[in-house]
Amino acid sequence: MANTELAEIKQMMFLPDGSNFIEEVERIESLLVNSNSSDVFVGDSEQMPLIHSFSEGIYTREILIKKGMFAIGKIHKFDHTFFLLKGKLLLCTQEGIKEIEAPYYGNAGSGTKRVVIALEDVVFVNVHPNPNNIKDLDKLEEIYVVSSYEEYKNYKLLNK
Repeated sequence: MANTELAEIKQMMFLPDGSNFIEEVERIESLLVNSNSSDVFVGDSEQMPLIHSFSEGIYTREILIKKGMFAIGKIHKFDHTFFLLKGKLLLCTQEGIKEIEAPYYGNAGSGTKRVVIALEDVVFVNVHPNPNNIKDLDKLEEIYVVSSYEEYKNYKLLNK
């Protein structure tokens, strides 16, 4: 990735009230995905490993994010609970930007997409109900998230 692209990404700013979040996150995500850079990781990677845990009726997804890195999540179809177990980060959503520090937990509504900027090494966890005890990660992803706002809009129309 060219230094100018890196500089643009590092300077990304969402308005404090989140009013430009969708437009800006789509622009940044497109820039990253189309960069073909070895600095861009999609999904589970050595640089941002995912840890999946299962207990009766619960699916837990944990990501480790190193200081200075950022992650763009997918759009969640359902409300869910998340935990920051370690570190400090900027959490950017349509509701705005807030700095949070471990230990912390919150609830995210359906339609939530997050950009997380790690101010320190971070351990971030999402918790989802899993009443059928599914362990197939592709199936779980299909159940819980979509990749675009267009997909989310279509999902909501079909599941009124």
